[in-house]
Amino acid sequence: MLPLAERLRPKTLDGFFGQKHLLGKGAVLRSMIESGNISSFILWGPPGVGKTTLAKIIANRMERPFYTLSAVTSGVKDVRDVIEKAKQSRFFNNAPPVLFIDEIHRFNKSQQDSLLGAVEEGTFILIGATTENPSFEVITPLLSRCQVYTFKSLDKSDLTCLLDFALKNDFELKERDIEVIENEALLRFSGGDARKLLNIIELICNAHHEGKIIIDNQTVTAHLQQNPLAYDKDGEMHYDIISAFIKSMRGSDADAAVYWLARMIEGGEDAKFIARRMLILAAEDIGLANPNALLLANACFDVVHKIGFPEARIPLAETAVYLAASPKSNSAYMAIGAAQEIVQKTGNLPVPLHLRNAPTKLMKELNYGKNYKYAHDFANNFVEQQFLPDEIKNAQLWQPQNNPAETKTKEHLKNLWKGRKNY
Repeated sequence: MLPLAERLRPKTLDGFFGQKHLLGKGAVLRSMIESGNISSFILWGPPGVGKTTLAKIIANRMERPFYTLSAVTSGVKDVRDVIEKAKQSRFFNNAPPVLFIDEIHRFNKSQQDSLLGAVEEGTFILIGATTENPSFEVITPLLSRCQVYTFKSLDKSDLTCLLDFALKNDFELKERDIEVIENEALLRFSGGDARKLLNIIELICNAHHEGKIIIDNQTVTAHLQQNPLAYDKDGEMHYDIISAFIKSMRGSDADAAVYWLARMIEGGEDAKFIARRMLILAAEDIGLANPNALLLANACFDVVHKIGFPEARIPLAETAVYLAASPKSNSAYMAIGAAQEIVQKTGNLPVPLHLRNAPTKLMKELNYGKNYKYAHDFANNFVEQQFLPDEIKNAQLWQPQNNPAETKTKEHLKNLWKGRKNY
């Protein structure tokens, strides 16, 4: 018998759970699919949110050839074979076939290059699915010819609806006496992943061959502790382990960071994926407390590109230990968040006249740039003047945190501004 997740895979857009911003009534992606006039696009999002399912729905709707490749098992030869089949299937003015590539981020540059000409010439429409940021993993010429649609993790409402649908509509589950008393643990362990949710339900039901099945927080937790890999596709703990790795470095535990790094390496994780996550952590969680962390993380990213495994494990470990041991600050991360929030609330506030560029005579006559004070003309290369729009001139967005580097910076700025900024 097919697994529950496969039995409940929707066949139409109306049966699709989640992604209302793209697939709800009148949404952009749904409208394109329903029109039948689709263009190349890439679906980016975490596992279990419906990327492959949507491709299968499109395959069912399109009255044209539909080819599927998995980037895990397919090479350049497979791509060329599909391109040749696509060319042979084109007659007169009929619509081009569709090629769906799952996990397209696993294609290397030469494999992606082999797709480029066919996409440019309209030999087929390309649909790619990826769990990785396409900006990093898809070559620029190919990415420029594809619209990227971001799929989100399913929210509590989506998962609750899916749970209710499964219990009422699956031919196996509706024959069982199942009562859901609590769903908090079920939703939490699912992590926004529809497949995980259904796998957990199936795991619990398979453990009870007869009698009433009670689903509550205790039952869910107990079953998953006994079967820690059961709710992951093929035992894949990719996202859980990278989360543990990041949190260990953020929590300054170098031993745990190296352990989770080893787990990823032994599991065949891409070295660039690991290095990229450390780059993000260096900026977000260490930041101004130790600016050298970002430099080392960037050097590590460059090195693993050049040498690959097995040697890449050494700079990866060096960087992981360094990041874990570094003092931490997220002040820059908080500052840009606060600044974006102000921009969203206040819109496009005018730039103060004295800060405006004045390349023309008219602009100078309108006082663009007038009364601007050039900092280097003053003592200590500083002069007090207003740099924010009038409406928010007193806003303080960067709040230094308590570490030696930022304390030093804070004192420097405090001396410059003579206490006029609240450092």
